Amino acid sequence: MKRLITLMLCLSLGMGMVGCAAQTDEDNTTEIAIQQETEAVQEAQTPLQENGETVFDADTLIADVMNDPVFEGYGRFLFPTETPDGDMKISDMAEMFPLHNNVNVTTSVNTLNAMSDMAESGTLTFYDIYSDEEKADDPRKEDTGLFFFRGDADAPFAVVNAGGGFSYVASLHAAFPHALDLNERGYNAFVLQYRTGGLSVATEDLARAISFIFENAEELQVSTENYSLWGGSAGAQMVARISSYGTAEFGGDDLPAAAAIIMQYTAYQDYTGNEPATFACIGENDTMSNPDSMKQRIDNLSAAGIDTEFHVYPDLNHGWGYGEDTPAEGWMDDAVAFWEKQMN
Repeated sequence: MKRLITLMLCLSLGMGMVGCAAQTDEDNTTEIAIQQETEAVQEAQTPLQENGETVFDADTLIADVMNDPVFEGYGRFLFPTETPDGDMKISDMAEMFPLHNNVNVTTSVNTLNAMSDMAESGTLTFYDIYSDEEKADDPRKEDTGLFFFRGDADAPFAVVNAGGGFSYVASLHAAFPHALDLNERGYNAFVLQYRTGGLSVATEDLARAISFIFENAEELQVSTENYSLWGGSAGAQMVARISSYGTAEFGGDDLPAAAAIIMQYTAYQDYTGNEPATFACIGENDTMSNPDSMKQRIDNLSAAGIDTEFHVYPDLNHGWGYGEDTPAEGWMDDAVAFWEKQMN
């Protein structure tokens, strides 16, 4: 709780969300500052796709995006943390996502510009999910955190997890556009920057992230009811693990299950029969995750009495992300409708 309060105060003072180490007592002054910050953020919200200022274009150097002061402290997480070539431009970004297809540079540029506008207004923030002590014990935890796309006050939240074969995190292609879409619908959206290296540590980070949101829900002004978990490929495996075994199994708090699980393109098979309602989609030409295998798991969930929905899109391979200008375009309308159907 103190870490969140400190970060909110840092933002109100113009110091940025990351790198502020000072601790502040939770007294009345702090509570007033948090309330004022929240009110200022709400007043600043605008439909960014229509009113936002263009800062980046396809020829912008990736290094310039990461080092832009508006993203101070977390700009390196906008792209895979493996350092790109200094001359690489946004138009070259597909080279950073070797396991993904249909990387849309226009979508990525629009996403970065929208995120820049949101960061400027305070409606995009970044939170540490581990303490300094935990990071010192495991330096890999330095490469973690939560992007928060602030939606309507007390609206449900979603946590979106990009894939990358646990070797990189493709959030710009496969998570940030999703979060912006959800945000424009009024929902609170989080994007997890997790540790690479395997399903185990990545799922631990997701369990910690969900616990962090629950612990700080009042200050974040998000509802903990009817939340959803989203993931593609490696990210889908993470949310599937949480859906089957819960957050406590992976080091998080013992929390209520999500209302809905939204999964893209994975052949992950494990299930318990106690999972939340699950929406799944995949391309029919996926060469990394067999569509029949994904359908088999969904059929198993359906046989256990779980509400499911399954879509296969023609002429698509693996890792198509947001799916703009592909046969999957508009899939998020179906996914959001499925989530909303599960809400109490």
